[in-house]
Amino acid sequence: MRLQLSRPGNSILSAETYNQVFTMHGVIMIFLAAIPLGAAFANYLIPLQIGARDVAFPRLNAFSFWVFLGGGLFLLSSMFIGGWWENSPDGGWFAYSPNTGVLFSPSKGIDFFAIGLQITGIASLVGAINLIVTVLNMRAPGMTLMKMPILTWMLFIVQLLLLFAMPVISVALFLLTFDRLFGANFFNVAEGADPLLWQHLFWIFGHPEVYVLILPSFGVISEIIPTFSRKPIFGYPFMVFSGIAIGFMGWGVWAHHMFASGVGPVAVAAFSVSTMFIAVPTGVKILNWLATMWGTNTFYHAYALRNAVVAMFTIGAFLE
Repeated sequence: MRLQLSRPGNSILSAETYNQVFTMHGVIMIFLAAIPLGAAFANYLIPLQIGARDVAFPRLNAFSFWVFLGGGLFLLSSMFIGGWWENSPDGGWFAYSPNTGVLFSPSKGIDFFAIGLQITGIASLVGAINLIVTVLNMRAPGMTLMKMPILTWMLFIVQLLLLFAMPVISVALFLLTFDRLFGANFFNVAEGADPLLWQHLFWIFGHPEVYVLILPSFGVISEIIPTFSRKPIFGYPFMVFSGIAIGFMGWGVWAHHMFASGVGPVAVAAFSVSTMFIAVPTGVKILNWLATMWGTNTFYHAYALRNAVVAMFTIGAFLE
């Protein structure tokens, strides 16, 4: 993709193949790499940190893994079935309708996309239920919720986000599948469908998904900084409640992905304000990380690299 974009008029990839590579890159990195990475941390570290022998339902955990693997392989098989890159999804990882309709994407790629992600979504949903039950029911004696490590808290919030977000994208993919395979008109504007319906469904899932991706990293950093600062995390209750606030407020900002879609000035203003407000709990985390490091010699070993996370998010907040 970078070579294709390096100069105008390159012919390394055809337009169709570029769209397919672009789409598969996004799908693989988000749905088959980043989300499973957070799930891997949760599966391994939550039982250790709360004093449990294993997750609540080990066999359900195995079921979740194999369903995810099957869904991922089904999705990846689109690159090879029917010829090399002949049937890969080509509508972007966001799969905006009507670009994903039969008229604009007649190959089977979008069908692989919709069904494959529905299968992997089952794995995410089952895994989330398993880990939620583990945290609520299997903590060691004396470990209240407000005594859990920050990482466990952030992973717990992620599972709650997945529990409510995955059904939304599953419904959207289900409707898309019916549109393509059975001639339904859920996203067919010519038959009276709302042209923004897919975008709303996708981003109601997609923005909580952003926090599904970042909260595990916040949890990891919240373990590393106090460990190498040689003192407890500053403001533990604020760190917990700021994570809860991020998870809750993440449901009210989805339309900031749609400002150019014609949602109207009132919606633009409302979601701009909500987007500014959700920066507050992240700022609380940055303040507490800095306060934890304050007065410590944190810049002379390899783990000082984690300081870059604090700087990066601070700069990103100013740019936003």
